[in-house]
Amino acid sequence: MRVRLAYGRRGLVIDVPRERTTVIEPRQAPALRDPEAALKAALRRPVSGPPLRQLARPGQSAAISVCDITRAQPRREMLGAVLRELDGIVRPEDVTILIATGTHRANTPDELRAMLGDEILNSCRVINHDARDESSLVDIGESGNGVLTRLCRHWLEADLRITTGFVEPHFFAGFSGGPKMVAPGLAGLDTVLTLHDAVRVGDPRSTWGIIEENPLHSDIRAIAARPEARPHFSMDVLLDRQQRITHVFAGELFEMHGRACAAAKPIAMAATGRRFEVVVTTNSGYPLDQNLYQAVKGMSAAAQVVADGGTILCAAECSDGIPDHGRYAELLGRGGSPEELLQQIETRPATEPDQWQVQVQAMIQRRARVLVKADGLTAEQLAAAHFEPAQDLDEAIVECLAAQPDGRVCVLPEGPQTIPYVA
Repeated sequence: MRVRLAYGRRGLVIDVPRERTTVIEPRQAPALRDPEAALKAALRRPVSGPPLRQLARPGQSAAISVCDITRAQPRREMLGAVLRELDGIVRPEDVTILIATGTHRANTPDELRAMLGDEILNSCRVINHDARDESSLVDIGESGNGVLTRLCRHWLEADLRITTGFVEPHFFAGFSGGPKMVAPGLAGLDTVLTLHDAVRVGDPRSTWGIIEENPLHSDIRAIAARPEARPHFSMDVLLDRQQRITHVFAGELFEMHGRACAAAKPIAMAATGRRFEVVVTTNSGYPLDQNLYQAVKGMSAAAQVVADGGTILCAAECSDGIPDHGRYAELLGRGGSPEELLQQIETRPATEPDQWQVQVQAMIQRRARVLVKADGLTAEQLAAAHFEPAQDLDEAIVECLAAQPDGRVCVLPEGPQTIPYVA
């Protein structure tokens, strides 16, 4: 049976035995015919709490949190709907749009223009959150399980705080959107590092699709629930693969986000009745598979259903290499094996944001053998990153199954676009 994988821009076709293979592909919810009307209706008839317009008062300042360039949020549509709803009450010049970068780099002027459009850029103040700028942060004490909390000053000082985001499964926070638009989105570096420390990321409940009793998500919620930080109103959307809006949820943060997650799970996650000896995955093709750092997400999706001692085959083109920027490659080079890396991470405080990606990778490799096909990397580069190179996936699959006469194969052609789990 031939299966097409999302790989780079062109894709990749593999051959798998039909009688031994399960293919799990993304489900699609229909795109809304009139997303502008749906956004307006959600703002006026929220799932919980008063409508946005009832919360606004003349003379107030407003801060609106949005995703940065690394996320597919339809910012223009969502911000446009919010600003139209505030029209006549809150002046555009009193609105600050905060790009919730977390620990990511600032978005460039060209990126901001593409994200927001000239009309919004010219009417509202737009600020890239900087987790490393001490002057822009305010210490509000401990939250949750001992998290020293520092947040963006502009967010805390606003009279009206609004989050906007979109919900999809997240590989250790459970789901994106909702309270993540406060922290880590608008948090200081030390707060983000604590949220993603070895204990929280290493907890088996810190994984795709789980928000209840997820220790990492629980502390994120605790920060967003602080009276001085809590949003007055929140809005999240669900998107299809073409990044079109399929669902809109608005209102009180936690009720709204809970409903959005409940709607996202049957669309973005798929239950199976077993684990598999071989799991073939991708990182959804270009642009998500541009580097090895991001490809760990595809591996993490596969790890949800791989049998202990099984094999994960990951196809990620890695046209941007490891990449060269960031500390990922350097951190990988600090240990001679994944197990050694895990021991270092578990015994040292986190000092680099890239550390949690290394930890997730090493945790996966503790359970399964991982082979990677990446035309953008040499065999030597993959070996230095503690992976086995797989130039020909068909040959690798045959080899794995020869060693497992009763083995079964699971294929995730779109990688983390659909997260499998054992029911």
